[in-house]
Amino acid sequence: MRVLITGVNRGIGAALDRRLSDDGHEVIGTARGHPEYLNLDVTRAEDFRALADRLDGCALDVVVCNAGVYLDKGHNLADGYPPQMWADTFAVNVAGVFQTVQTLLPNLQASAQPRVAIISSQMASSERAPGGSYIYRASKAAVLNLGRNLAVDLRPLDIAVGIYHPGWVRTDMGGSAADISDDEAAQGMAERIAALALDNTGCFETWDGRPLPF
Repeated sequence: MRVLITGVNRGIGAALDRRLSDDGHEVIGTARGHPEYLNLDVTRAEDFRALADRLDGCALDVVVCNAGVYLDKGHNLADGYPPQMWADTFAVNVAGVFQTVQTLLPNLQASAQPRVAIISSQMASSERAPGGSYIYRASKAAVLNLGRNLAVDLRPLDIAVGIYHPGWVRTDMGGSAADISDDEAAQGMAERIAALALDNTGCFETWDGRPLPF
């Protein structure tokens, strides 16, 4: 299986790279400004054009849209959440996912069993709204909606789409008090990818396979 993972240089992306590589799969990683990976800043159209040229004719069995930011962590309603932060977050967490899938669609269509795994969050759920983190929550809700709609439009092309909460993970983003290690999250995500098919396309699940409310 050949898998492309965006944002592979750290955190969940790096752990998933290790897990899938250890399982014998070929992993193509992208990152922003890291020479050991394919260069991709998911906010730059020219990077996507270069990626498309680099991967022309290369079949991809799985595309994992993992690159993301959490810029408003710790902000408060009184004076936080500046407008540019909204734009910057949505450029990465939503538009970046769409452009990744759009750019790599020909590569997915060249696979016998193509799949797209989108890393969202349980914070995307409208039924779980404890307040705070408005920008991050809104962006993850938007990418959940995006993934659900992509699942509809990609089904006729035999491409399955899954949207996942990778867990509260001990990474730079999740912090040291988080519930699980990046290796545990990666193992769970590898299992979710293996289980993803047209029968469950559009699913919104946790790293360990529990369905989440939309």
